[in-house]
Amino acid sequence: MASTLGDYDFWLFDLDGTLVDVEPSYRSSVIETVGDRLGHGFTEDEQTVLWYGFGDRRQHLLKRHSIEPERFWNHFHEVEDPLARAEATYLFEDAETMFANLDQPTGLVTHCQRYLTDPVLDSLDIRDWFESVLCCTEETGWKPDPRPIERTMSAMGLSTVGTTRGVLVGDNQQDVGAAWNVGLDAVHVERHGPGARGACVLGDRRVRGLDELVGRSHEPAMD
Repeated sequence: MASTLGDYDFWLFDLDGTLVDVEPSYRSSVIETVGDRLGHGFTEDEQTVLWYGFGDRRQHLLKRHSIEPERFWNHFHEVEDPLARAEATYLFEDAETMFANLDQPTGLVTHCQRYLTDPVLDSLDIRDWFESVLCCTEETGWKPDPRPIERTMSAMGLSTVGTTRGVLVGDNQQDVGAAWNVGLDAVHVERHGPGARGACVLGDRRVRGLDELVGRSHEPAMD
């Protein structure tokens, strides 16, 4: 399989689920504590959905339990400890492979909040992988809103699309939508399989691991 790296002048990435993930025990501990505060118990499958989102599945799950999203997120952010999150976060090996072969400018656009993102980048020693890091807020907008992507490109000195060819890599349909809303190509990396997600997310390219983008094979994701 041929490398895709040279096809683009710059690359943008999502963080959680794309380049990094957390240990399952940490994920379960956080969601269980949030559930205790909300007065709701969650099954193992529901914990996974609440953590990763999987498109609209988190939204539908909260609605089914009559939990207001704002209330869920308020408790979630109160429960999470930045240092504990950083210690529980690991880097996907295929992400290391990709960045070891990537020469083009790169940026990071994540829904993970700044107080959590900074310790993770520092703990994994990957902050210098990126020319610009943007943590989405209500002020910047949330993917698939194009504004976070446009801000990141502007910070990288890429003010318009058309003069250069760029791509956004993410693990969620919101990432694909954000890329297309700005006129970038979208690469969807499927870490869980459509069975867990409940749908197949399509992009300009769909891969099971980032090593596929540098011409390396990757074991299929389990459904």
